[in-house]
Amino acid sequence: MSALGRSGVRVSALGFGAAGIGNLYTEVGDEQAHAAVTAAWKQGIRYFDTAPHYGLGLSERRLGAALRGRPRSACTVSTKVGRLLEPTDAGGDDRAHGFAVPATHHRVWDFSADGVRRSLEESLERLGLDRVDVVYLHDPDDHAEQAFREGYPALEELRSQGVVGAIGAGMNQAEMLTRFVRETDVDVVLCAGRYTLLDQRALTELLPAALERGVSVVVGGAFNSGLLADPKPGATYNYTQAPAELLERALRIKTVADRHGTTLRAAALAFCAAHPAVASVLVGARSAHEVRDCAEQFAARVPTAFWQELRETGLLPADAPVPAEEPS
Repeated sequence: MSALGRSGVRVSALGFGAAGIGNLYTEVGDEQAHAAVTAAWKQGIRYFDTAPHYGLGLSERRLGAALRGRPRSACTVSTKVGRLLEPTDAGGDDRAHGFAVPATHHRVWDFSADGVRRSLEESLERLGLDRVDVVYLHDPDDHAEQAFREGYPALEELRSQGVVGAIGAGMNQAEMLTRFVRETDVDVVLCAGRYTLLDQRALTELLPAALERGVSVVVGGAFNSGLLADPKPGATYNYTQAPAELLERALRIKTVADRHGTTLRAAALAFCAAHPAVASVLVGARSAHEVRDCAEQFAARVPTAFWQELRETGLLPADAPVPAEEPS
């Protein structure tokens, strides 16, 4: 277990990303979602991340139900603020936003202080919890001014009041997260998809800044939304169909992994976890089988020769940290 910044909130090295049980891309039944969370618990995963955005609240409701009855002090739960869910009778579904759920609500961007407090209160109600451990400002890309001027101070106040233990921001980019690290007193940032075997943008400024400032980094999107889990034509990258050049690169890395007796999935997870600023790697799973596979891959040792070949062939930057060498 690693502490998030100076907050004292602790997370497991492997975390459960709950977008999948919010019907990301495809529908998941209640029993399957419950089984996925149960499997995560059995595998020793004690960090669970969700958000109102995931399935219009479905992820939070399912996660809360699955954790009910388990010792609250034994796990860490994070959720996010920035999108309020407002009821609508427009009908249809939410697939335009990536979730296979009825469009019972629509999202309203709101990083105001009142919006942050209201969002957290509504998340607690959906989760059925009296507190969450970590709250992130969620995707403030186009709302930077309000997020820094109003949303962040509101989170800071909630932390000082003891309502939440740790605060931060979660985004699919590294640049604004670097600004949060340098200009605020966040405990943690969640960087999705920008520190992987295919994309090391976070390595330039975000990760060094986090180390310097004592801010923890949680890495999401280790598989780049699918491409590094199963590279094949039609695979997704960054939530859309993977470009041909990235598919070809992923297949080259997989060939190297096969040659060294490991898997692309194990290598993808090991790479994310190896940087000293990284406290936890989130894996999105929608079934017990996927959870068990991710836990097995995360625990697998990736041969040193694999990393050496990636560097020698230019498939990995020379300055990117990799797992420590195997004991002789």
